[in-house]
Amino acid sequence: MSQDITRVGMAARYSEAAVFNGTVFLAGMVPERGDTDIRGQTEDVLQQVAQRLQECGSDKSRILRAEIYLTDIRDIAAMNEVWDAWVVPGAAPPRATVQAALANPAYRIEIVVTAAQA
Repeated sequence: MSQDITRVGMAARYSEAAVFNGTVFLAGMVPERGDTDIRGQTEDVLQQVAQRLQECGSDKSRILRAEIYLTDIRDIAAMNEVWDAWVVPGAAPPRATVQAALANPAYRIEIVVTAAQA
């Protein structure tokens, strides 16, 4: 395995992803639109997660861990409906879901993922 760190989508403050030793670390993904409900925001974020994983040589079946932050934990049932339809059957990763204040009040969800490269 390579000891080099590859950074994807670098900005001054953070990278959207980093790859090290065959492991993909995604930054927290937030909705691109804040004007939708929790289902719409979850779909948006999961689409971004899938895209970033693909860019880094992985996919949602290779997720090792997911951390989900909700601004209102009462949204968990609706979020889970979208998550359950998205996750690969038989490959559901370890996951934590907590309530947290997010950087933008319009965001209802943020997801952080770690995955293995394919």
